Amino acid sequence: MSTWPIGVFASVDAGLGVHLDVAKELGIPTVQVHSPHAGTRTKSAADKFLASCHAAGITVTCVFGGFEGESYADIEITARTVGLVPEATRAARADEMKQISDFTKLLGCDTVGMHIGFVPSDRSSSSYRGLIETTRDLLDHVSKNGQKMHLETGQETAEHLLEFIHDVERPNLFINFDPANMILYGTGNPIEALKKVGHLVRSVHCKDAKWAAEPVRGKEWGSEVALGEGDVGMETYLRTLKAVGYTGPLTIEREIAHDRERQRRDIGTAAALLTKLRTEIL
Repeated sequence: MSTWPIGVFASVDAGLGVHLDVAKELGIPTVQVHSPHAGTRTKSAADKFLASCHAAGITVTCVFGGFEGESYADIEITARTVGLVPEATRAARADEMKQISDFTKLLGCDTVGMHIGFVPSDRSSSSYRGLIETTRDLLDHVSKNGQKMHLETGQETAEHLLEFIHDVERPNLFINFDPANMILYGTGNPIEALKKVGHLVRSVHCKDAKWAAEPVRGKEWGSEVALGEGDVGMETYLRTLKAVGYTGPLTIEREIAHDRERQRRDIGTAAALLTKLRTEIL
């Protein structure tokens, strides 16, 4: 695979990603995909999806997990419902991520991804220690499938994410860097964060956002916008990716599934912008 192939976040039958036909129509060669619903995580579904990918010349680079009951309605609800952090659903969701890892293996893909949730700030708390143990157990299963897991950035500062990964102590845990999420959640300047965590970045999202009026962590959302129209600074972002040695896909994520036509249009514009910048920078 060449350096920085363009990618897009797609879906099998669930999630906010675009349908595979959009990637095919735009000539995008790689996709990250949201895992399908539990009832369709089957070999036949994997074979059918892979056949569609092969016909379109598309490679699956990562499969993202998501769970029933998650909500991104506001930051407080996100903290309460997303990922493996909520204790009431932690065990069941860890088991489901193992099933998603197994489905990912059927797709011939060596990477799973997820939002783990708002990692507790107190590293000595029982919730934090329990999260560490659950994550270790999940990563051991992922490892048996010959895979690594990427945690998506945004809900923690770069420093706390590094602390968590250090405490987990597993060699197959890495980062999916999403610069817009740092802005949306108010958790830090994305370029400075990328410089700090770059040695662990193995996949990225190309997404843009504007800061909230008062970007205080946990208080007010920023707003997602089309690539190139926000506060990330795409040229600086790509130049920083080059500086930290990242060579993988540039995966476009545009989370407006309620407006498919605009989503398709914005992804096409984003692909053109990234292709132009890639030519200038590499």
